[in-house]
Amino acid sequence: MPIIRPAMTYADLAHMPDDGKRYELLEGVLTVSPSPNRKHQWVVWNLVIFFTQVKAARYGEAYVAPFDVILGTHNVVQPDVLFIRTDRLSIVTENNVQGAPDLVVEVLSPATRDRDLTAKTHLYAQFGITEYWIVDPDAETLAVYQLTDTGYAGGDPLTGSATWTSPLFSTVPVSISKLFHP
Repeated sequence: MPIIRPAMTYADLAHMPDDGKRYELLEGVLTVSPSPNRKHQWVVWNLVIFFTQVKAARYGEAYVAPFDVILGTHNVVQPDVLFIRTDRLSIVTENNVQGAPDLVVEVLSPATRDRDLTAKTHLYAQFGITEYWIVDPDAETLAVYQLTDTGYAGGDPLTGSATWTSPLFSTVPVSISKLFHP
């Protein structure tokens, strides 16, 4: 007879140790990620620099992990970077984000690559996150996915001297090459 375990909730997650690991709930299942490597950290740093420009242009605010995004009772994630438009900032509390951000960015790492490319892609679409960026530090690419009625579309990797201008912040293009260099 199989053992049936109840799905974990945000209340359960709040009791996890503060040990430098990132804990998330995907459909009530606890996932754990070790701290990211140096290349990953450089990309996140460069994203912060980019999103500082987005904030200065008054499009909204960005946050970096660890910061809980509560998508539902059994779905709590910590994207590497998330963005919320100015008119939706009411979903941000002191402790977490209560609902779907407008944009999430995941920077691939060996420990999270499969999860970011599969389970999180489906989860982010399910909860209505308008735009999903997947940054691959090894390939030095940015794949942009935009939500449609049938899920995410796009995803052709941008690289090198390419730029991307999101409809979420139309006057602040991101330079792909600037994401990957310290």
